[in-house]
Amino acid sequence: MKTILKGTPLSRGRRALLLAGALSVSFGLAGLARADDATIKIGGAFNLTGAQASLDGPAKNGAQMAVDEINAAGGVNGKKLDLIVYDGKTDPAVQASIASQMIDSDKVSVMMGFSDSDPVLAVAPLAQRAGIPFISVGATSPKLPEQIGNGLFLACFGDNTQAAVGAAFALQDLKAKNVYVIEDTGAEYTTLLSRYFREAFTHLGGNIIGRETYRTGDKTFTAQITKIKASAKKPDFLYIAAQPDEAGLIVRQVRQAGLKLPILGGDGYDTPLLLQVAGSAANNVYFTTHALISAESTGLTKKFYDNYSKAYGRPPETAFAALGYDSVYLVADAAKRAGSTAPAAMRDAIQQTRNLQGVTGLISYTETSRIPVKGVTVVGVKDDKLYAAGQLVPTFVADP
Repeated sequence: MKTILKGTPLSRGRRALLLAGALSVSFGLAGLARADDATIKIGGAFNLTGAQASLDGPAKNGAQMAVDEINAAGGVNGKKLDLIVYDGKTDPAVQASIASQMIDSDKVSVMMGFSDSDPVLAVAPLAQRAGIPFISVGATSPKLPEQIGNGLFLACFGDNTQAAVGAAFALQDLKAKNVYVIEDTGAEYTTLLSRYFREAFTHLGGNIIGRETYRTGDKTFTAQITKIKASAKKPDFLYIAAQPDEAGLIVRQVRQAGLKLPILGGDGYDTPLLLQVAGSAANNVYFTTHALISAESTGLTKKFYDNYSKAYGRPPETAFAALGYDSVYLVADAAKRAGSTAPAAMRDAIQQTRNLQGVTGLISYTETSRIPVKGVTVVGVKDDKLYAAGQLVPTFVADP
C-alpha cells in the first residue's frame, strides 16, 4: 500500500486552475488498457483527518485488510492489488488535488472511498471525465449515480432507503407518531436524509410538528432546543439528521436540556464519537446503519470482526470499516471477471455484479441502477452500549 498524506489547502484561484486542469484529462488517455501493469491499482480517497475521519479511517482500514487478504491468497488473475491511499483531509480543495494525482500520476484503474456525499461530489466528476469508475464506500445519496454518470457506483444503500426504515421503525417499534425534526443544512447528506425521512414518515401516517435547522460546525443548539421545549404540541421523538462531528454533541445538549425522549438518526451516528461525546446521554438513541458488527455477530460478520480486531488491535469502530472491506472485494470480483485492468472494462464488470456476498449484505447492480438493494439495521443505545434494535424492509421509499 502506498499512503500519501501530503497536501495543503489551496487558494480559490489555485483550486479553480486545478479543477480546470483535472477536467481536461481526456477519456481516451485515462481509459488506456493497463494490461502490462504488474498490479491492479486502486485509488483510495479517504478523509483520514478532519470531520469525516471517524468514518473514513475505519473504512480505509477495512479496505487495506481486504487487499492484504486477497494478495496473500495470490491476488487476482496473477496480479496483486495496490491500494494507493490519499488523505482528502475533509477539504474540497485537497480532495480535488488527490483526484488529479490518482488520474494523472498513479494511473489507477478504479477509484474508491469517502463516506460522505460532498467529497464524492468533489472527486467523482473528475474520475467520470477520465473514464475511471468510482465506488462510493459509504456516501449514501441516491442522487449520486445520476449526478456523476455511469462510472459512479454505491457500495451502500441509499439515504431514501435508510430514512424509510427509520420512519417505519419509529411508528412500528417506538409507537411514536409525532416528531420534531432537526437537520444540518450545510451538507448534502443531512439535507437529503431529512427530506427523505419527512416524506416517508408523513406517507406512513406520522405527523411532523416542527422543524429546526443548523449548519455544519455549529457547537451550540440552545435556540433549536428551546423552540422544541416551547412547542404547543409535544413530540414523541426527535429525528436529528447530523454528521459524525455534531451527532454526539447535539444529543448531549438535548439531554442536558431535560429532554429524555427517543432520538433517531441516520448512519452519521455510526461513529465512536457518539458514545465518546454524548456518554450516557446517548441512551435511548437509535440510528439506521449498514450492519452491527460486534463480538456477538455470526458468520461472515463475526469473521470480519475477529480478523479486523487481530489486524488493528481493536474491534471495528463502525460499519464503515466493513463497507471499505466490501468495496475492495467488489473491485477484485470485477477485475477477475473483466480479465483486464482497463478502466472501461472494470466499469462494465462492476455494472454486471450480481449477488456478491459482503459483510454488509449482497451487492448487485442492474442495467438501470448502480445502487445495491441491501438491508438496513437499526442500532439502539442502552446502558451505554450499542445493540441491534431491529432490521426492517421498508414498504415505501421516497424517490431520489
